[in-house]
Amino acid sequence: MNAVVEALGDGAVVAKRNIIKIKRVPDLLVFSTISPIMFVLLFAYVFGSGISVPGVSYKEFLMAGIFAQTVIFGATITGAGLAEDMQKGIIDRFRALPMARSAVLVGRTTSDLANNVIVLVVMSVTGLVVGWRIHSSFLEALAGFGLLLLFAYALSWGMAIVGLVIRSPEVFNQASFMVIFPLTFIANTFVPTTNMPTVLRVFAEWNPVSALAQAVRQLFGNTAEGVPAPDSWPLQHPMVASLGWIVVMMLIFVPLAINRYKKAVSR
Repeated sequence: MNAVVEALGDGAVVAKRNIIKIKRVPDLLVFSTISPIMFVLLFAYVFGSGISVPGVSYKEFLMAGIFAQTVIFGATITGAGLAEDMQKGIIDRFRALPMARSAVLVGRTTSDLANNVIVLVVMSVTGLVVGWRIHSSFLEALAGFGLLLLFAYALSWGMAIVGLVIRSPEVFNQASFMVIFPLTFIANTFVPTTNMPTVLRVFAEWNPVSALAQAVRQLFGNTAEGVPAPDSWPLQHPMVASLGWIVVMMLIFVPLAINRYKKAVSR
């Protein structure tokens, strides 16, 4: 028990270090907020005029998808940050300190979660400006934002594994983009899955990102009443599916990331 408390305490110190770094180098935060704002404006006013979603405003359909895409891209900061620390030798300095091995990963993922909170606040304001509204209760809306952050936090542990393996921020950014970009676009993030070709539709309906976006839409009250959900189980039970994916990712990624970190610092 004491070891867990000490690891959490060490993790909090590392998280504080990473948050201070964001404060001193604000470029990362600025560009991570500008990108989703551009997506909101682009899809809402350019593509939105040609996309129709039965029973609901496209802007309200869109925002959940943009939220999901943004926090997923935000999770990649974990891997990029670890790769940079490995490259610059900062991890070697941490290794020389009397701290828990898991503290670096706990601190890194926690600080990036704080970054996602800031981005979600900025995006919410942008969404309200373009006409997005929440039609559910305060607690349901809070649950929607919480689900987004939990999903991003679980995924950030997977990104940590990739960052520890690749060790180059530039290569990591290219590798993660090749995976995350199609994962967030072949989904119901920007358009319904109904009109997709069969293969893409099946992939999109079982894509964890689709379940996350659909769950957030339901929690925000941005779904149309009386419009049946697709036949796939994840989109009929998106909240259960999303929570299931979060649990699976945490069970797989956390021990693998800690094990990979131990191997990386033992070299």
